[in-house]
Amino acid sequence: MPTSITDEPTWLAKRRAAGVDLFKSLAMPTARDEDWRFASVGKLSIDDFAPVEAPANATLDALTERSNLVSTRAGRSVYVDDAPANFEGVSQELAEQGVIYLPLAEAIAQHPELLEKYFLQESTELGSQKFFGLHAATVKAGSVLYVPKGVEIAEPFVNYYWTSGARAAVFPHTLIIAEDNSKASVVDIFFSETTENEALNISVSNIHAGANAHVFRKIVQDWNEKTVSFQLDTTVAERDAQVQNVAVNIGAERARFESQTRIEGPGADVKMYSLTVAEESQEFDQRTFQTHNAPNAVSDLLYKNALLDNSRTIFSGLIKVAEGAQQTDAYQTNRNLLLDPTADANSLPGLEILANDVRCSHGATTGNVDEAELFYMMQRGISRRVAMQLMVFGFFEEVIEKIDSDELAENLRQLIHNKFESKIK
Repeated sequence: MPTSITDEPTWLAKRRAAGVDLFKSLAMPTARDEDWRFASVGKLSIDDFAPVEAPANATLDALTERSNLVSTRAGRSVYVDDAPANFEGVSQELAEQGVIYLPLAEAIAQHPELLEKYFLQESTELGSQKFFGLHAATVKAGSVLYVPKGVEIAEPFVNYYWTSGARAAVFPHTLIIAEDNSKASVVDIFFSETTENEALNISVSNIHAGANAHVFRKIVQDWNEKTVSFQLDTTVAERDAQVQNVAVNIGAERARFESQTRIEGPGADVKMYSLTVAEESQEFDQRTFQTHNAPNAVSDLLYKNALLDNSRTIFSGLIKVAEGAQQTDAYQTNRNLLLDPTADANSLPGLEILANDVRCSHGATTGNVDEAELFYMMQRGISRRVAMQLMVFGFFEEVIEKIDSDELAENLRQLIHNKFESKIK
């Protein structure tokens, strides 16, 4: 599947070649791999997916029109099958302050030294190294945001990544570089054009937050249920950085989300929130790694999953506190709500602590739906499926309220509602 790329810097060609080697040298995951414990690896296949030609202009225009979850923004990019469909750059005021927001290809051409320092420098350690290699070898679509020291941007940058073609493979990449004392937010949105177009997604995002930088990233994953998705994210936080990630996972047939957080400076505070709605035979596989390499820092993870029908979720998380990272506060919580007796939730939280003055906790809870509450609502004319939806909204509100945009929060509630609505007979 990897394709040769020409007219790129030597450093990038070397990283692509290394990606090809990584992809070819590593075997596909098996059930014996600890990093894939509980996952349905026997059903995992990326065969017969490949990059496709750019869609017709009419498709690009139509999907640009549908890219409307966030109306107030500092910039926007729209990709369809990794082809650029629309790009709204930064204002003149932000450009004069040194802010860079560009499509990936233009950022490589115009700012090679910046990209050489950060692009494809953070791989995954959580099991999907083979797929990261394929991403590195093939990636051409994505957005780069660079915010200089002391620059604060109130409105978000919004990146839409669509699939359209038959058995299309896409490799979107979001790179966020926030220098010291800067502030920015980014929304990454993953959509399918129809409910039928099969696709493979291997996406990567990297956040580099400098000293006292504030970064807020939101992820909306609503692929159709004929998509196989790998989402490989890393966050690096320096001294006193404040980083918040909120992920909403609704779509895909199989979705694996690997999130690595590395705290490199004292005083950093990283929050990670996620909500997932799984139904029918969907499988959501979540792997996380919180690494504290500096003292006096905080990380807090809360992942909530609601499961219906025969769906499955896997959560495997590790907090690692390095020697010398004293006075660390690190938390990890996974909560699962089973709405059907055939749903399956697996949780594997863990700690590895090499310092002796820390506050760390991890835990997982799995509970069944309260049949008495369901009966109460059904007696009042509410169907079982709608009653479940109301319970899910209550369960998820703790995460949705973290969104700093009323418009986006309401649109997320609507996406969850649409998922329920489409299945109500």
